[in-house]
Amino acid sequence: MLTARLGAMARLIRTHGPRGLALVAWTMLACRRVRRQLARGGLGAVRLAAPPPGGTETLVRRALRRSGGNCLESALVRQRWFAEQGVPRTVVIGVGVPAAGFHAHAWLDGDPDPHRHGLAEILRHPAPPTWLS
Repeated sequence: MLTARLGAMARLIRTHGPRGLALVAWTMLACRRVRRQLARGGLGAVRLAAPPPGGTETLVRRALRRSGGNCLESALVRQRWFAEQGVPRTVVIGVGVPAAGFHAHAWLDGDPDPHRHGLAEILRHPAPPTWLS
């Protein structure tokens, strides 16, 4: 297990350099922070430091998949990353019809997300102005 993780880290550094490693570390920590902040105070309590420079959205997405975050946590971390790039993105939360069983999903507005079809939007959460560079 440790050997596999060290190998993955070595490949990451070879491919994306130290900045890529820093971005993956930030992403995974940010996901944990968002999870705790949401549990304590909801969307209004989410505060994230700026991500390190460099890296790509693909790298952020891969790190989020490994972090085990849910759709809302992932959307908020990606929203913060985009805000640092100067791109304001809105988190959208939708729910399914009660007759079909409760289902909720969060995504960034503009993303092609197959899970959002059939959901009614109940909340739009724009990027906080303090996050935009």
